[in-house]
Amino acid sequence: MISSTQIDKMTRMEKIQVMETLWESLSKSDTEVESPSWHRDLLRETEGRCAAGQEQTVDWEAAKRELRIRSGGPLILGALPEGSGL
Repeated sequence: MISSTQIDKMTRMEKIQVMETLWESLSKSDTEVESPSWHRDLLRETEGRCAAGQEQTVDWEAAKRELRIRSGGPLILGALPEGSGL
């Protein structure tokens, strides 16, 4: 188990990498989690804007790449550095 002290010592990018790994693990068992109703509402709103041509869809990998460029993070996430405790 990782402690909050270990997390505090991590760089922002290391924390993001850990969050992505955790999310990937959690999302494998999505049947255990029920989305709140506001998720459904927002999805319906977005679908409506898409149908009206008011939204532009972006491939998830392209979106992550764009966010990494904007944040100054690496374009390809590699392994965590040695000694990170993970």
